[in-house]
Amino acid sequence: MRLGILDQVPLHEGDTIEQTMEATKRLVVEAERLGYDRYWFAEHHNTNGLLSAAPELFLARMGDVTSRIRLGSGGILLPQYHPLKIAETFSTLAAFYPGRIELGIGNSPGGSERTRRALTDGAGNAAADFPRLLDEVDGFLTDRLSSRHPYRIVKTTPRIKEQVPLSVLGLSPRSASLAAERGHGLVFGHFINPDKWEETLQTYRDEFVPVDGRTPNVIVCVFVICAETTSEAEALARTQDAWIQGIRLGHSIVPSFATTENKQWNEEQQRRIQNDRRRTIVGTPDEVAEALQALSDRYQTDQFLLINNAFDQQKRLRSYQLIAERLLR
Repeated sequence: MRLGILDQVPLHEGDTIEQTMEATKRLVVEAERLGYDRYWFAEHHNTNGLLSAAPELFLARMGDVTSRIRLGSGGILLPQYHPLKIAETFSTLAAFYPGRIELGIGNSPGGSERTRRALTDGAGNAAADFPRLLDEVDGFLTDRLSSRHPYRIVKTTPRIKEQVPLSVLGLSPRSASLAAERGHGLVFGHFINPDKWEETLQTYRDEFVPVDGRTPNVIVCVFVICAETTSEAEALARTQDAWIQGIRLGHSIVPSFATTENKQWNEEQQRRIQNDRRRTIVGTPDEVAEALQALSDRYQTDQFLLINNAFDQQKRLRSYQLIAERLLR
């Protein structure tokens, strides 16, 4: 099984931003040592607890403290940016770290409408232009813009020879079709909403076009929390349950055990927590391995990005260690 990590760089209650950044660096270095295949950074804006607002800067920093693990974005919020700038940023990263940079692209606004406008300096919503923007990023990276394109003579700097792998983040058949028709990879966000998995992945595989000989490439992203015992894993998971509830209220700092242990949930919140647990694997290393294998069989892929936003940076790191010791040795 090929496992990676998706990191939103969550700030934990009681920690400083500086401590969180240092913990993130330790986790990336340890992930490489443990044999994780890739480490991706998400992009979020205008939050108080998700610190990954500039994934490309995390890639540059973490590339300097690692030597083998692949580093990527999960993902760059394309409608908020200009294709040439994204292409040049990632070609520069690939020049720094050859063979290790991956580009995941999404169609999210990055937050509220006000946040989106701040990111674009008041420009209109370009979500409907996502297919064109995606083609232009790819065209600049590969020097394959149409001969009739108005920017055809503009070349990406630096002009690297390697092709940066490009994947589309998606939850629906529409995203799957977009990725498939262009021969790109697909990252399916089970951790966001797994409901349309069957139709989405079937669409992707049925419609895939083998551009440059590429084959369908599916990565599934899922919440996974692991500990030595089921009860300890459950205690960790409750802090993530509370964090998810906080997200809905605009509060994204991961709450502590002290904050969550006596937390009382109303009936609606309990229903939401139960529903949210469909997105999460919780358990011991053996229980996690069994659940991941079940997802692998369902999704017909051996590639996963694991995300853990439970409390305590050391326990979070230990969770990834336990998973690696069970599945990557």
